Amino acid sequence: MPELPEVECTRRTLEPHLVGRVVASVGVRRRDVVVVPGDPAGGFSRARGKGGVTPRRLRRADLLVGDRVARTARRGKQLAVIGESGRMVLVHLGMTGQLSYLAPGSRPAGDAHVHVVWTLKDSRGEEAGRLVFRDPRRFGGVWALPDLAALERRWAALGPDGLTLTGSELARGLAGTRRAVKAALLDQGVVAGVGNIYADEALFLAGIHPLTPGADLDGAAVERLAGAIRRVLREGIEAGGSTLRDYVDGLGRAGTYQTAHRVYGRGGEACVACGGVLESLWVGQRTTVACPTCQPRGGGRRRSAGR
Repeated sequence: MPELPEVECTRRTLEPHLVGRVVASVGVRRRDVVVVPGDPAGGFSRARGKGGVTPRRLRRADLLVGDRVARTARRGKQLAVIGESGRMVLVHLGMTGQLSYLAPGSRPAGDAHVHVVWTLKDSRGEEAGRLVFRDPRRFGGVWALPDLAALERRWAALGPDGLTLTGSELARGLAGTRRAVKAALLDQGVVAGVGNIYADEALFLAGIHPLTPGADLDGAAVERLAGAIRRVLREGIEAGGSTLRDYVDGLGRAGTYQTAHRVYGRGGEACVACGGVLESLWVGQRTTVACPTCQPRGGGRRRSAGR
């Protein structure tokens, strides 16, 4: 959390306020949440055995200062703000990150959880607001990338984006895996953007038990699941995302999809489809909720020869 719908809602609400604006300055309050070329891949806050290593001084150009924002882009849970020069900043919100726009005249909160602040100007050189990265638990971060090739290399490690996922793409991602399908869906190399919330919701819609080994799903089940993933992600975006704790979009607004969750977070409650009791289980070190009636064990499995 945030997952694909929350990141996409953040991107859509920020883009009108960023594109065409010039980054006049940047204030980095915590250097260890920013990763630039030459830093450890995960940043200094996540590095191990790096005692005594001093992060190099940030250059203004590392974080788009002097550049004009050309566009934004998203893949899975990662959001890129791309300058006309081709340089960009890539933001991962992690568990509690927020990327927000503040109107001209507003000032970011002075709390310790605001880590990076970009000041924007319009074509006349007048203040055009601020872009603020806030992350209380610091599982997210900001990566400075020099060009589109660097972004493509980074995104090459991700699976297909969940919003456009096809049955054949999902089948390739699940082929041969004996992992529980819920655990496989949380692997960003299988599907980019799906996390705990939307995996539970999609598996329920597809009628697939979360513990079913991924490779055991037959073609029809895989197609149902791919369609269910696309559907719940679209629903989440239309509702502004799911706000359970910290999530707000780029303008500070909470989402409402949490009120439409069919199974996620509802263990012990009645199933919206059959009225039975939803069960909670542990899959891939994550709490998972499913309906034992609507998602029977063995449903959607391939049948071996002679069965």
